Amino acid sequence: MAFRSQFQNSCEIGVFTRLTNKYCLLAEGGTSSYKIFENELAGHIPVVYTSIAGCRIVGRMCVGNAKGLLLPNATTDKELSTIRNALPSSIIVQRVEERLSALGNCISCNDHCAIIHPDIDKETEEAISDVLGVEVFRQTIAGESLVGSYAVFSNQGGMVHPKTSVEELEELSSLLQVPLTAGTVTRGSDVIGAGLVVNDWVAFTGTDTTATEIAVIESAFKLNSEFGEKEKEKKEKKEKETKS
Repeated sequence: MAFRSQFQNSCEIGVFTRLTNKYCLLAEGGTSSYKIFENELAGHIPVVYTSIAGCRIVGRMCVGNAKGLLLPNATTDKELSTIRNALPSSIIVQRVEERLSALGNCISCNDHCAIIHPDIDKETEEAISDVLGVEVFRQTIAGESLVGSYAVFSNQGGMVHPKTSVEELEELSSLLQVPLTAGTVTRGSDVIGAGLVVNDWVAFTGTDTTATEIAVIESAFKLNSEFGEKEKEKKEKKEKETKS
């Protein structure tokens, strides 16, 4: 299922959120619309409110998957400790010294592969491979180096910049071993990473996202109503238990 949300007055929820199959990091200070993350995910994975390097742009500052989380070197000891303590012990959390410190803009990954900005340091590339346990490819998307801003993919599928050529789409899909779709979010935005966060069973996108865009997202990431049905069953069970 795909849900709409916003952070304060911004539809660019991918800027403030990092979602994986094992955890979700959220910026502090969101409005009631932003609470949908906690409402939908808290029963399944840890939901952690934090800042990174004193910033609320959590989704742009870090990158992670079900195996690990990479943070910029400017992340404070307190933030690192908060995140480490909240996540499962199997998740490796590590700081990296990287000139391109907005890691979420420069890296896009799932649990098996990562595509990275062509100019990322070799040491960072090695850290991505080791901590996230992925195969790493230096790529551009539709001529754009900020691959984390212009591509989002899960283990089921992915979405990239709408001007990505058919040849490039096929090449990327072959590299990542998932089907890819070129598309937009939040009423025509090509900055996919800013307006969309997704894992293998649920997606969240900005409140401006149209019904057509939602349908494309659900199709691209192979999302169906199974998660929603499970939630419904869970709520009904709780209600029965409360009555009895």
